[in-house]
Amino acid sequence: MKILGISAYYHDSAAVLINNGEIVAAVQEERFTRKKHEPNFPEKSVQYCLQSQGLSVADIDYFVFYDKPLVKFDRLLKTYLAFAPMGFKSFRRAIPLWISEKLFQKSSLINEFKELFNNFDISGKLLFSEHHLSHAASAFYPSPFEESVVLTMDGVGEWTTTSVAVGRGNDLQIQKEIHFPHSIGLLYSAFTYYLGFKVNSGEYKVMGLAPYGEPKYKELILDTLIDLKPDGTFRLDQSYFNYCTGLTMTNSKFDELFGGKPRISEDELSQKHMDIAASIQSVTEEIILRITSNLYDEYGIDNLCLAGGVALNCVANGKILKQAKFKNIWIQPASGDAGGALGAALIGHYLYKENKRLFKGNSDSMKGSYLGPAYEQHDIEKRLDNIDAKYSILKEEGLVTVVAEHLASGKAVGWHQGRMEFGPRSLGSRSILGDPRSPDMQKILNLKVKYRESFRPFAPAIMINKVSEWFELDVKSPYMLLVADILPKHRKEMSSDQSKLFGIEKLNVTRSSIPAVTHIDYSARIQTVDKNTNPMFYKLIEEFNTLTNCPVLVNTSFNIRSEPIVCSPEDAFNCFMGTELDVLVVGNCILLKHEQSVKPYSGYRQKFVKD
Repeated sequence: MKILGISAYYHDSAAVLINNGEIVAAVQEERFTRKKHEPNFPEKSVQYCLQSQGLSVADIDYFVFYDKPLVKFDRLLKTYLAFAPMGFKSFRRAIPLWISEKLFQKSSLINEFKELFNNFDISGKLLFSEHHLSHAASAFYPSPFEESVVLTMDGVGEWTTTSVAVGRGNDLQIQKEIHFPHSIGLLYSAFTYYLGFKVNSGEYKVMGLAPYGEPKYKELILDTLIDLKPDGTFRLDQSYFNYCTGLTMTNSKFDELFGGKPRISEDELSQKHMDIAASIQSVTEEIILRITSNLYDEYGIDNLCLAGGVALNCVANGKILKQAKFKNIWIQPASGDAGGALGAALIGHYLYKENKRLFKGNSDSMKGSYLGPAYEQHDIEKRLDNIDAKYSILKEEGLVTVVAEHLASGKAVGWHQGRMEFGPRSLGSRSILGDPRSPDMQKILNLKVKYRESFRPFAPAIMINKVSEWFELDVKSPYMLLVADILPKHRKEMSSDQSKLFGIEKLNVTRSSIPAVTHIDYSARIQTVDKNTNPMFYKLIEEFNTLTNCPVLVNTSFNIRSEPIVCSPEDAFNCFMGTELDVLVVGNCILLKHEQSVKPYSGYRQKFVKD
C-alpha cells in the first residue's frame, strides 16, 4: 500500500511517501524553490517522491493531508468573536485570505493534483488528519517503541497547542489536550518577536542566546504571564499578548512589563535581551519538565516520544533526559510542520487501514532522516561541467583522506553526499564542516560563511563509539536533538577575570579542547554518527580522528542565513562561490576555491531575506 502525506498552506510544506509502512521518500518544498519555509503546495516534493520510486500518481492508494482546514477556520472565527470588537483590522486582513485560499483546501488539493498530473482526480482517495495527531503519529510510528507516551507541543494546530497520546502497537489515541490561546509555542514565539527575531524561524536564536544571560525575569514571567500548575498544565494571561486578534505577538502592556518596546531586528543585542532569552528558556524548561514528570507518574510507561516545533528545543530535551524518569526518549527529527506530512501518511496506513506495525529492533525507521534526493556520480559531473566548475575526481578512500587533511589544516568544507536530510538539521549529507579544535572556527563560520549572528553555536558530529569519552551522554543522538555537557577532562576552566565577563564577552573564552562546538555553559548539541547509517560521513570523522586524535567535526547546515539547506550540486556550488568556504565536495568530486575560473558571487547573501 502506497500513501502520500502532504503538509502545506502555512509554512514548511512537504511531501512524504510510504510504501507498506516503510518511509521511502520525504522532502520539504523549500529545498527545491529555494524559499525558506515555503508554504505553498509542495508540487516539486510530490513529483520527487513519485519519481524516486518509479511511480505514477495513479499508483498511490491514499493521499492524506496533515490537518483539518475547516476546524482551523472555526478556531479563527470563534477567537475573533470572543475578542470582538478588538482585532477588526486583523480580521479584515485574514478572512478574505481564508475564503479565497485556505477555507476550501480540499478543492485546492484536488485541483493542484489535476493541474500537476493531467487532470488526475484524487478526490476518492483524499483523507484528512488532525494537526497534533499528525505530529504524534510522526513521533510514535517511526520510533523503536512498542508502547510509548507521546507528547506534542507547538504554536497551534486547529485548536490544540499541546497534546498527550498513548501509542501501543499500531494504535495511537490522544488522551488530553491544551487548547488555543494557551500555548508553549506561542509563548516562546512571543519572546522571539519581542527580542527582534522572526516568528516561526528565529526561536532557535532565542535558545542560542539564552546561555549568555541570567534568568532574571523567570519569576516575573511565572507570576504575571502564565498560571503554571504542578502537573505542567497552564494558562496564559491574554491581556499581555496580541496574537489572538492583532498583527503582532505582544502588546504595550507586555512592553511595560519588560520596560521597553520590542527590539528592532539587527539592532545590537544588550545584556537585558540575553537575560530575557535566558528567562523564557528557563520557563519553557520548567513547563516541559513538569509535564513530562507528571506523564511518567500518571501512565507508568518507560518510553517517551516527542514532536511539534517545541520538540526542536534540544536544551529542554537534554533536561528531560537528565530528569531520568523516562528510560527511553525518541524525538522526531522533522518535528515541525514538514513532519506533519509524515504523520499524516502513517495515520492513513496504521489508523485508517489498521495495518500491522513495522519494527526494526532497537532502531527507528527514519533511515537516519536521509530521505531526500541523491545524485549519481555521472549526473554530478554533468551538472558541474554545465556551470563551468573545476574539480578533481577521487575514489572514496582517497577523497576521505584529502578532505580530512583539509579539515585538520583549518579549512571550511562544504560536504554534499548521498540523500538529503528531511527536517531542519544537516546530518552529514548537506553539511558545512570544520575543525572543532580551532578557537576561531565558530567565528569564521558564523561571520564569513554563514553570515549570521556571532553568538550562534555549532554542533559536534562524533563517532558513536566515542561519545561517552567526550560528553556526559550514554545514548544515541543521531538527529542533533539532545544537549549534554562536555566531560570535565576536556574542559578548560575560566580564570577569575574571565568568570567576571558578561554576555557576548564570554564568547571568546576558550572553554574546552573543542572550543568551536562548546557552548559557554560547557554543553554541546550532539550528533552521534553511526557507520551503518552514514558510512561515508563516519569514515571522514574516523580519518580526522586518525590525523588529530579528535573524533569530532563541526557540523552545521550547508546554507547561509535565511537560505534553505542546499539540495542539488548546483545549489552547493552557488553557496560555495557565494561564501568564504575553502573546499567543496560533491560525490567523488572535490573543488578548491582558488582553482575556480568562475568569479565569486559577491551578491549571494543579498538574494535571501534576513530571518
